[in-house]
Amino acid sequence: MNLVKVVFSSRMAVTFLMGFSCGLPLLLTISVLQAWMKEEGVDLSVIGLMSLVGIPYTVKFLWAPVLDRMTPPFLGRRRGWLFIAQLSLMAAIAGLGLSNPKSHPFLLAGAAFLVTFFSASQDIVVDAYRREALSDAELGLGSSLYVNGYRVGMLLASGGGLILADHLPFSMVYLIMAAYMIPGMATTLYSKEPEQPFGVPGTLAEAVFAPLREYFTRNGAWWILAFILCYKIGDSMASDSMASAMATPFYLDIGFSKTEIGAVVKLFGFWATIAGSLVGGIWMIRIGIGSSLWLFGILQAVSTAGFMVLTYTGPSVPVLSAVIAFENFTSGMGTSAFTAFMASMTHKRFTATQYALLSSLMGVPRVLVSAPTGFLAKAMGWNWFFATCVLAAIPGLLILLRFSGWNTAGVQGEVH
Repeated sequence: MNLVKVVFSSRMAVTFLMGFSCGLPLLLTISVLQAWMKEEGVDLSVIGLMSLVGIPYTVKFLWAPVLDRMTPPFLGRRRGWLFIAQLSLMAAIAGLGLSNPKSHPFLLAGAAFLVTFFSASQDIVVDAYRREALSDAELGLGSSLYVNGYRVGMLLASGGGLILADHLPFSMVYLIMAAYMIPGMATTLYSKEPEQPFGVPGTLAEAVFAPLREYFTRNGAWWILAFILCYKIGDSMASDSMASAMATPFYLDIGFSKTEIGAVVKLFGFWATIAGSLVGGIWMIRIGIGSSLWLFGILQAVSTAGFMVLTYTGPSVPVLSAVIAFENFTSGMGTSAFTAFMASMTHKRFTATQYALLSSLMGVPRVLVSAPTGFLAKAMGWNWFFATCVLAAIPGLLILLRFSGWNTAGVQGEVH
Protein backbone atom coordinates (compact mmCIF):
# COMPACT_ATOMS: atom_id res chain seq x y z
CA MET A 1 0.00 0.00 0.00
CA ASN A 2 1.29 3.47 -0.95
CA LEU A 3 1.54 5.17 2.46
CA VAL A 4 1.70 8.75 1.11
CA LYS A 5 -1.29 8.13 -1.14
CA VAL A 6 -3.34 6.76 1.78
CA VAL A 7 -2.39 9.58 4.19
CA PHE A 8 -3.33 12.32 1.74
CA SER A 9 -6.40 10.63 0.26
CA SER A 10 -9.79 12.33 0.19
CA ARG A 11 -11.15 9.56 2.45
CA MET A 12 -8.77 10.62 5.22
CA ALA A 13 -9.67 14.30 4.80
CA VAL A 14 -13.36 13.38 5.09
CA THR A 15 -12.61 11.34 8.23
CA PHE A 16 -10.76 14.26 9.86
CA LEU A 17 -13.52 16.78 9.06
CA MET A 18 -16.22 14.43 10.32
CA GLY A 19 -14.22 14.06 13.55
CA PHE A 20 -14.09 17.86 13.86
CA SER A 21 -17.86 18.05 13.42
CA CYS A 22 -18.36 15.43 16.15
CA GLY A 23 -15.98 17.04 18.65
CA LEU A 24 -17.37 20.57 18.32
CA PRO A 25 -20.68 20.13 20.22
CA LEU A 26 -19.38 18.15 23.22
CA LEU A 27 -18.06 20.96 25.44
CA LEU A 28 -20.75 23.43 24.39
CA THR A 29 -23.01 21.65 26.90
CA ILE A 30 -20.27 21.24 29.53
CA SER A 31 -17.51 23.81 30.15
CA VAL A 32 -18.86 26.63 27.96
CA LEU A 33 -22.40 26.23 29.28
CA GLN A 34 -21.12 26.06 32.87
CA ALA A 35 -19.22 29.33 32.38
CA TRP A 36 -22.33 31.01 30.95
CA MET A 37 -24.56 29.83 33.79
CA LYS A 38 -22.01 30.89 36.40
CA GLU A 39 -21.74 34.34 34.82
CA GLU A 40 -25.53 34.67 34.91
CA GLY A 41 -25.59 33.83 38.63
CA VAL A 42 -27.28 30.44 38.33
CA ASP A 43 -27.11 28.36 41.53
CA LEU A 44 -24.26 25.84 41.65
CA SER A 45 -26.66 22.98 42.35
CA VAL A 46 -28.49 23.73 39.09
CA ILE A 47 -25.18 23.91 37.22
CA GLY A 48 -24.27 20.51 38.61
CA LEU A 49 -27.59 18.97 37.60
CA MET A 50 -27.11 20.27 34.08
CA SER A 51 -24.54 17.50 33.54
CA LEU A 52 -27.50 15.11 33.21
CA VAL A 53 -28.15 16.47 29.71
CA GLY A 54 -25.16 14.37 28.63
CA ILE A 55 -27.06 11.11 29.13
CA PRO A 56 -27.66 10.59 25.37
CA TYR A 57 -23.92 10.02 24.90
CA THR A 58 -24.05 6.99 27.22
CA VAL A 59 -27.26 5.41 25.87
CA LYS A 60 -26.90 6.15 22.16
CA PHE A 61 -27.10 2.45 21.39
CA LEU A 62 -30.85 2.62 22.17
CA TRP A 63 -31.71 4.37 18.88
CA ALA A 64 -28.72 3.20 16.82
CA PRO A 65 -30.81 0.28 15.39
CA VAL A 66 -33.20 2.81 13.83
CA LEU A 67 -30.27 4.39 11.99
CA ASP A 68 -29.15 0.95 10.83
CA ARG A 69 -32.61 -0.06 9.62
CA MET A 70 -34.13 3.09 8.11
CA THR A 71 -32.86 4.96 5.05
CA PRO A 72 -33.78 8.64 4.49
CA PRO A 73 -35.23 9.52 1.05
CA PHE A 74 -32.07 11.44 0.09
CA LEU A 75 -28.27 10.97 0.17
CA GLY A 76 -28.44 7.32 1.27
CA ARG A 77 -28.54 5.53 4.62
CA ARG A 78 -25.39 6.98 6.17
CA ARG A 79 -25.09 10.41 4.51
CA GLY A 80 -28.83 11.03 4.77
CA TRP A 81 -28.97 10.46 8.53
CA LEU A 82 -25.71 12.34 8.99
CA PHE A 83 -27.00 15.43 7.19
CA ILE A 84 -30.24 15.32 9.20
CA ALA A 85 -28.30 15.06 12.47
CA GLN A 86 -25.95 17.91 11.52
CA LEU A 87 -28.72 20.23 10.37
CA SER A 88 -30.69 19.51 13.55
CA LEU A 89 -27.57 19.97 15.64
CA MET A 90 -26.83 23.36 14.12
CA ALA A 91 -30.40 24.47 14.92
CA ALA A 92 -30.16 23.09 18.47
CA ILE A 93 -26.86 24.90 19.17
CA ALA A 94 -28.37 28.15 17.90
CA GLY A 95 -31.47 27.51 20.03
CA LEU A 96 -29.27 26.94 23.07
CA GLY A 97 -27.63 30.31 22.46
CA LEU A 98 -31.04 32.00 22.34
CA SER A 99 -32.03 30.53 25.74
CA ASN A 100 -31.87 32.39 29.04
CA PRO A 101 -29.95 30.54 31.80
CA LYS A 102 -31.27 32.70 34.64
CA SER A 103 -34.97 33.14 33.89
CA HIS A 104 -35.69 29.95 31.90
CA PRO A 105 -33.28 27.24 33.08
CA PHE A 106 -35.64 24.41 32.06
CA LEU A 107 -35.83 25.69 28.48
CA LEU A 108 -32.04 25.94 28.53
CA ALA A 109 -31.82 22.35 29.76
CA GLY A 110 -34.19 21.24 27.00
CA ALA A 111 -32.10 22.94 24.33
CA ALA A 112 -28.89 21.48 25.78
CA PHE A 113 -30.49 18.01 25.77
CA LEU A 114 -31.34 18.40 22.08
CA VAL A 115 -27.72 19.35 21.39
CA THR A 116 -26.44 16.19 23.10
CA PHE A 117 -29.09 13.99 21.45
CA PHE A 118 -28.30 15.14 17.92
CA SER A 119 -24.58 15.16 18.72
CA ALA A 120 -24.77 11.53 19.90
CA SER A 121 -26.77 10.68 16.76
CA GLN A 122 -24.07 12.27 14.62
CA ASP A 123 -21.46 10.18 16.47
CA ILE A 124 -23.39 6.98 15.72
CA VAL A 125 -23.55 7.65 11.99
CA VAL A 126 -19.96 8.90 11.65
CA ASP A 127 -18.62 5.83 13.45
CA ALA A 128 -20.61 3.60 11.10
CA TYR A 129 -19.56 5.61 8.04
CA ARG A 130 -15.88 5.40 8.95
CA ARG A 131 -16.06 1.63 9.39
CA GLU A 132 -17.85 1.11 6.08
CA ALA A 133 -15.97 3.64 3.92
CA LEU A 134 -12.42 2.63 4.92
CA SER A 135 -10.68 -0.63 4.16
CA ASP A 136 -9.37 -2.76 7.03
CA ALA A 137 -5.82 -1.54 6.38
CA GLU A 138 -6.98 2.11 6.54
CA LEU A 139 -8.92 1.80 9.80
CA GLY A 140 -5.95 2.63 12.02
CA LEU A 141 -4.98 5.87 10.30
CA GLY A 142 -8.64 6.76 9.77
CA SER A 143 -9.34 6.33 13.48
CA SER A 144 -6.37 8.50 14.43
CA LEU A 145 -7.42 11.29 12.06
CA TYR A 146 -10.99 11.09 13.37
CA VAL A 147 -9.74 11.36 16.96
CA ASN A 148 -7.50 14.31 16.05
CA GLY A 149 -10.34 16.08 14.26
CA TYR A 150 -12.53 15.44 17.31
CA ARG A 151 -9.95 17.03 19.62
CA VAL A 152 -9.54 20.06 17.36
CA GLY A 153 -13.31 20.52 17.43
CA MET A 154 -13.31 20.31 21.23
CA LEU A 155 -10.47 22.83 21.46
CA LEU A 156 -12.26 25.28 19.19
CA ALA A 157 -15.50 24.99 21.16
CA SER A 158 -14.01 25.17 24.66
CA GLY A 159 -10.91 27.33 24.30
CA GLY A 160 -12.20 29.40 21.39
CA GLY A 161 -15.68 29.67 22.85
CA LEU A 162 -14.48 30.93 26.22
CA ILE A 163 -12.08 33.41 24.63
CA LEU A 164 -14.87 34.77 22.43
CA ALA A 165 -17.12 35.03 25.50
CA ASP A 166 -14.75 37.65 26.94
CA HIS A 167 -15.58 39.90 23.97
CA LEU A 168 -19.07 38.83 22.84
CA PRO A 169 -22.31 37.78 24.55
CA PHE A 170 -22.64 34.02 25.05
CA SER A 171 -25.68 34.03 22.79
CA MET A 172 -23.49 35.26 19.93
CA VAL A 173 -20.79 32.71 20.79
CA TYR A 174 -23.30 29.87 20.38
CA LEU A 175 -24.52 31.25 17.07
CA ILE A 176 -20.91 31.34 15.83
CA MET A 177 -20.39 27.76 17.01
CA ALA A 178 -23.57 26.71 15.23
CA ALA A 179 -22.12 28.12 12.01
CA TYR A 180 -19.05 25.92 12.46
CA MET A 181 -21.29 22.93 11.69
CA ILE A 182 -21.38 24.08 8.04
CA PRO A 183 -17.99 22.49 7.14
CA GLY A 184 -19.27 19.16 8.45
CA MET A 185 -22.46 19.45 6.42
CA ALA A 186 -20.43 20.33 3.30
CA THR A 187 -18.24 17.28 3.96
CA THR A 188 -21.33 15.08 4.14
CA LEU A 189 -22.57 16.39 0.80
CA TYR A 190 -19.12 15.96 -0.78
CA SER A 191 -18.45 12.44 0.51
CA LYS A 192 -19.57 9.23 -1.16
CA GLU A 193 -22.14 6.88 0.32
CA PRO A 194 -20.32 3.70 1.41
CA GLU A 195 -21.24 0.45 -0.29
CA GLN A 196 -23.51 -2.03 1.50
CA PRO A 197 -22.31 -5.48 0.37
CA PHE A 198 -24.11 -7.17 3.27
CA GLY A 199 -27.38 -5.29 2.85
CA VAL A 200 -29.38 -3.70 5.66
CA PRO A 201 -31.59 -5.22 8.37
CA GLY A 202 -35.00 -6.14 6.96
CA THR A 203 -37.01 -5.12 10.02
CA LEU A 204 -36.53 -2.99 13.10
CA ALA A 205 -36.63 -6.14 15.25
CA GLU A 206 -33.77 -7.57 13.20
CA ALA A 207 -31.86 -4.30 13.59
CA VAL A 208 -32.23 -4.57 17.38
CA PHE A 209 -31.60 -8.27 18.02
CA ALA A 210 -29.54 -9.50 15.07
CA PRO A 211 -26.44 -7.39 15.99
CA LEU A 212 -26.44 -8.91 19.47
CA ARG A 213 -27.01 -12.43 18.15
CA GLU A 214 -24.28 -12.04 15.53
CA TYR A 215 -21.82 -10.69 18.07
CA PHE A 216 -22.39 -13.19 20.89
CA THR A 217 -22.21 -16.21 18.61
CA ARG A 218 -18.57 -15.38 17.85
CA ASN A 219 -15.75 -17.30 19.44
CA GLY A 220 -14.30 -15.09 22.17
CA ALA A 221 -17.09 -12.50 22.24
CA TRP A 222 -16.91 -12.10 26.03
CA TRP A 223 -13.14 -11.76 25.93
CA ILE A 224 -13.49 -8.86 23.49
CA LEU A 225 -15.79 -7.09 25.96
CA ALA A 226 -13.38 -7.79 28.82
CA PHE A 227 -10.53 -6.36 26.76
CA ILE A 228 -12.50 -3.20 25.96
CA LEU A 229 -13.18 -2.73 29.67
CA CYS A 230 -9.57 -3.31 30.76
CA TYR A 231 -7.26 -1.95 28.05
CA LYS A 232 -7.35 1.74 29.08
CA ILE A 233 -7.91 1.32 32.86
CA GLY A 234 -4.42 2.36 33.95
CA ASP A 235 -4.41 5.26 31.50
CA SER A 236 -7.86 6.37 32.68
CA MET A 237 -6.72 6.42 36.31
CA ALA A 238 -3.62 8.52 35.75
CA SER A 239 -3.67 10.35 32.43
CA ASP A 240 -4.75 13.97 32.12
CA SER A 241 -5.41 13.30 28.42
CA MET A 242 -8.04 10.77 29.56
CA ALA A 243 -9.61 13.32 31.95
CA SER A 244 -8.33 11.61 35.08
CA ALA A 245 -9.90 13.00 38.24
CA MET A 246 -6.52 12.91 40.02
CA ALA A 247 -4.29 14.58 37.43
CA THR A 248 -4.83 18.24 38.33
CA PRO A 249 -4.82 17.66 42.14
CA PHE A 250 -1.52 15.79 41.70
CA TYR A 251 0.14 18.65 39.80
CA LEU A 252 -1.02 21.18 42.37
CA ASP A 253 0.08 18.97 45.28
CA ILE A 254 3.56 18.61 43.75
CA GLY A 255 3.83 22.39 43.66
CA PHE A 256 3.15 23.45 40.07
CA SER A 257 1.33 26.73 39.49
CA LYS A 258 -1.94 26.88 37.61
CA THR A 259 -0.16 28.76 34.81
CA GLU A 260 2.41 25.97 34.48
CA ILE A 261 -0.35 23.36 34.44
CA GLY A 262 -2.25 25.27 31.79
CA ALA A 263 0.76 25.89 29.57
CA VAL A 264 2.48 22.50 29.83
CA VAL A 265 -0.25 19.99 30.64
CA LYS A 266 -3.14 21.45 28.68
CA LEU A 267 -1.61 23.22 25.67
CA PHE A 268 1.67 21.35 25.17
CA GLY A 269 -0.03 18.08 26.13
CA PHE A 270 -2.79 18.64 23.59
CA TRP A 271 -0.34 18.78 20.70
CA ALA A 272 1.58 15.78 22.03
CA THR A 273 -1.66 13.78 21.97
CA ILE A 274 -2.41 14.95 18.43
CA ALA A 275 1.08 13.89 17.30
CA GLY A 276 0.77 10.53 19.04
CA SER A 277 -2.56 9.80 17.37
CA LEU A 278 -1.16 10.61 13.94
CA VAL A 279 2.03 8.58 14.41
CA GLY A 280 -0.01 5.71 15.83
CA GLY A 281 -2.27 5.72 12.80
CA ILE A 282 0.69 5.57 10.41
CA TRP A 283 2.29 2.77 12.43
CA MET A 284 -0.91 0.74 12.24
CA ILE A 285 -0.70 0.76 8.45
CA ARG A 286 2.73 -0.84 8.79
CA ILE A 287 2.25 -3.37 11.59
CA GLY A 288 -1.52 -3.87 11.87
CA ILE A 289 -3.99 -3.23 14.67
CA GLY A 290 -3.16 -6.27 16.83
CA SER A 291 0.58 -5.59 17.03
CA SER A 292 -0.14 -1.91 17.64
CA LEU A 293 -2.37 -2.73 20.61
CA TRP A 294 0.55 -4.62 22.16
CA LEU A 295 3.19 -2.00 21.47
CA PHE A 296 1.10 1.03 22.36
CA GLY A 297 -0.36 -0.67 25.46
CA ILE A 298 3.12 -1.36 26.84
CA LEU A 299 4.24 2.19 26.08
CA GLN A 300 1.13 3.55 27.84
CA ALA A 301 2.05 1.62 30.99
CA VAL A 302 5.68 2.77 30.87
CA SER A 303 4.64 6.39 30.35
CA THR A 304 2.37 6.26 33.41
CA ALA A 305 5.43 5.42 35.48
CA GLY A 306 6.78 8.84 34.50
CA PHE A 307 4.47 10.45 37.04
CA MET A 308 6.38 8.61 39.75
CA VAL A 309 9.50 10.52 38.66
CA LEU A 310 7.72 13.80 39.42
CA THR A 311 7.13 12.70 43.01
CA TYR A 312 10.93 12.72 43.44
CA THR A 313 11.91 15.76 41.35
CA GLY A 314 9.17 18.06 42.60
CA PRO A 315 7.87 21.01 40.53
CA SER A 316 10.41 20.87 37.69
CA VAL A 317 8.91 22.27 34.48
CA PRO A 318 11.43 20.48 32.18
CA VAL A 319 10.64 17.12 33.84
CA LEU A 320 6.91 17.82 33.69
CA SER A 321 7.23 18.68 29.99
CA ALA A 322 9.08 15.42 29.29
CA VAL A 323 6.58 13.33 31.26
CA ILE A 324 3.56 14.97 29.64
CA ALA A 325 5.06 14.73 26.14
CA PHE A 326 5.74 11.00 26.50
CA GLU A 327 2.50 10.20 28.34
CA ASN A 328 0.17 12.12 26.02
CA PHE A 329 2.02 10.90 22.94
CA THR A 330 1.63 7.24 23.92
CA SER A 331 -1.95 7.79 25.09
CA GLY A 332 -2.80 9.21 21.67
CA MET A 333 -1.24 6.16 20.02
CA GLY A 334 -3.16 3.79 22.28
CA THR A 335 -6.47 5.56 21.75
CA SER A 336 -6.07 5.37 17.97
CA ALA A 337 -5.38 1.63 18.08
CA PHE A 338 -8.20 1.04 20.55
CA THR A 339 -10.70 2.95 18.40
CA ALA A 340 -9.59 1.10 15.27
CA PHE A 341 -9.89 -2.23 17.10
CA MET A 342 -13.50 -1.56 18.10
CA ALA A 343 -14.37 -0.59 14.53
CA SER A 344 -12.77 -3.79 13.24
CA MET A 345 -14.95 -5.82 15.61
CA THR A 346 -18.21 -4.65 14.02
CA HIS A 347 -20.06 -6.43 11.24
CA LYS A 348 -20.78 -4.15 8.31
CA ARG A 349 -24.46 -5.14 8.29
CA PHE A 350 -24.95 -3.75 11.81
CA THR A 351 -22.13 -1.21 12.10
CA ALA A 352 -24.04 1.61 13.80
CA THR A 353 -25.61 -0.57 16.50
CA GLN A 354 -22.55 -2.69 17.32
CA TYR A 355 -20.14 0.25 17.39
CA ALA A 356 -22.54 2.27 19.56
CA LEU A 357 -22.66 -0.61 22.05
CA LEU A 358 -18.88 -1.09 22.12
CA SER A 359 -18.09 2.62 22.38
CA SER A 360 -20.61 3.03 25.20
CA LEU A 361 -18.89 0.16 27.00
CA MET A 362 -15.53 1.87 26.46
CA GLY A 363 -16.68 4.82 28.58
CA VAL A 364 -17.64 2.67 31.57
CA PRO A 365 -14.12 2.27 33.05
CA ARG A 366 -13.44 6.01 32.74
CA VAL A 367 -16.45 6.71 34.96
CA LEU A 368 -16.31 3.78 37.41
CA VAL A 369 -12.53 3.59 37.82
CA SER A 370 -12.21 7.34 38.38
CA ALA A 371 -14.60 7.26 41.35
CA PRO A 372 -12.30 5.57 43.91
CA THR A 373 -9.01 7.09 42.72
CA GLY A 374 -9.16 9.83 45.35
CA PHE A 375 -9.41 7.25 48.14
CA LEU A 376 -6.52 5.27 46.63
CA ALA A 377 -4.26 8.31 46.27
CA LYS A 378 -5.02 9.42 49.80
CA ALA A 379 -4.41 5.98 51.30
CA MET A 380 -1.32 5.04 49.26
CA GLY A 381 0.37 8.34 48.50
CA TRP A 382 1.12 9.51 44.99
CA ASN A 383 4.07 7.20 44.34
CA TRP A 384 2.23 3.96 45.11
CA PHE A 385 -0.91 5.27 43.44
CA PHE A 386 0.87 5.64 40.09
CA ALA A 387 2.57 2.28 40.60
CA THR A 388 -0.92 0.82 40.93
CA CYS A 389 -1.95 2.58 37.71
CA VAL A 390 0.98 0.89 35.91
CA LEU A 391 -0.06 -2.53 37.24
CA ALA A 392 -3.67 -1.86 36.20
CA ALA A 393 -2.54 -1.95 32.55
CA ILE A 394 -1.44 -5.59 32.82
CA PRO A 395 -4.88 -7.34 32.71
CA GLY A 396 -5.75 -5.74 29.37
CA LEU A 397 -2.45 -6.92 27.87
CA LEU A 398 -2.98 -10.43 29.25
CA ILE A 399 -6.44 -10.60 27.71
CA LEU A 400 -4.88 -9.58 24.41
CA LEU A 401 -3.09 -12.96 24.47
CA ARG A 402 -6.48 -14.61 23.95
CA PHE A 403 -6.89 -13.04 20.51
CA SER A 404 -4.42 -15.37 18.85
CA GLY A 405 -6.16 -18.07 16.86
CA TRP A 406 -9.69 -16.70 17.11
CA ASN A 407 -12.04 -17.57 14.31
CA THR A 408 -13.09 -14.13 13.06
CA ALA A 409 -14.60 -15.21 9.77
CA GLY A 410 -17.88 -13.56 10.71
CA VAL A 411 -16.22 -10.22 11.39
CA GLN A 412 -15.50 -7.89 8.51
CA GLY A 413 -12.09 -6.71 9.61
CA GLU A 414 -10.23 -8.84 12.11
CA VAL A 415 -7.32 -8.00 14.34
CA HIS A 416 -4.21 -8.59 12.25
